[in-house]
Amino acid sequence: MQRMAMVIGLKADKVADYKRLHANVWSEILDQIRKCNIHNYSIYLKEPENMLFGYWEYSGDNFEADTALMAADPRTKEWWALTDPCQQPLKTRKEGEMWAMMEEVFHCD
Repeated sequence: MQRMAMVIGLKADKVADYKRLHANVWSEILDQIRKCNIHNYSIYLKEPENMLFGYWEYSGDNFEADTALMAADPRTKEWWALTDPCQQPLKTRKEGEMWAMMEEVFHCD
């Protein structure tokens, strides 16, 4: 199992929309997340900075393949069409990233 995290901005005028969407996540999206070996997935919001922090645990052996499977899913594409316009990627993210991946520097069980 690998712990992973990411960060992105949230547009101030989209905070309520983003919270509403995530209060009622479609069951197909939750199923797809699990199908892609992602568990214990949480998204946190820090206001007033409007920063989103995502954390999950990955139990698969090929994260790139699993995320490609997720990205190819038609229902996931529909979901992202609703959530992506709410988000504001960091200027410092790597090329090709929407959410900026983070390095784990400490963990305590």
